[in-house]
Amino acid sequence: MFVVIYGRLSCPFCVMAKRLAEQLEGSGKIDGVRYIDMPSEGITKEDIAKTAGKAIRTVPQIFVDQEHIGGFTEFEQFVRQNPALSA
Repeated sequence: MFVVIYGRLSCPFCVMAKRLAEQLEGSGKIDGVRYIDMPSEGITKEDIAKTAGKAIRTVPQIFVDQEHIGGFTEFEQFVRQNPALSA
């Protein structure tokens, strides 16, 4: 399982999402994580919306194995509901 997080370094929810993903990676529950700082990469919410297939209003936006999960709250819920991640 590979996690990609699009966010901004100044965003507290982005930082929390990155920390959670890195904890999962460190414990061997996911294969890897890539954090993409949108401003430094020139990526807009509109760019992410094309990939997600819906309008994006907030960051972070998180994808697991290329499937759009949502923001931090949805990612945290995804982790809790996935036995392989929450065990």
